[in-house]
Amino acid sequence: MNSILLFEVKLPMIIALIVIVLMTAAIIVLYFLGKKMQKKQAEQDAYLAANKQTVSMLIIDKKKVKFKDAGFPQSVIDQAPKMSRGMKVPAVKVKIGPQIMTFIADEKIFDAIPVKKEVKAVISGMYIQDVKNLHGKTELPPPKKKNIFKKAVETLQEKAGAKPLK
Repeated sequence: MNSILLFEVKLPMIIALIVIVLMTAAIIVLYFLGKKMQKKQAEQDAYLAANKQTVSMLIIDKKKVKFKDAGFPQSVIDQAPKMSRGMKVPAVKVKIGPQIMTFIADEKIFDAIPVKKEVKAVISGMYIQDVKNLHGKTELPPPKKKNIFKKAVETLQEKAGAKPLK
C-alpha cells in the first residue's frame, strides 16, 4: 500500500527538531533548578540575619585566596563542598580582642574594608556582612582605570549628547 505523506522529512529537519527539544528541556531544567537555588539562598539569608552580631575588630590584612589556602581551621575546610575548596574567596584576617581570626567577607563590601584600621563589623559566624568605620573617614578604593573600549564609548556618548553609562 502507498502511504500518503504530507511532507517529506529530511535529515536536517530531524536534527533541528532534536536540537529544539533538547534546548527546551535544558531551559525547563534550569528554570526549576534556579527556583530551588533561590529557596536555598532565602533560607541561608534568613539564617545569617538571625545570627548576626556587631563586633569591634582590627583589620590586619585582606586578600582573595583559595579557600584551602586562606588559613581556616581544618574542620571548616572539611565541611566545605569540594568544588568551593579551590575557589578564591575574599579572606580577611582580623584581630578581635587578643585573638587573631580569618573571616570571609561579602563580595560587595570587600573593596570597602579598610586595612590596618579598627572597624565595627556585622558578622554571622565567620562571614562579614557589613563594615562601619570607627575612627577617621571612609577611604574608598581608587577608581578602576577605563579600558580603550569604555573610553571610546564615553567619548562617543559625549559627542552624541547622551548620558554616560555607569
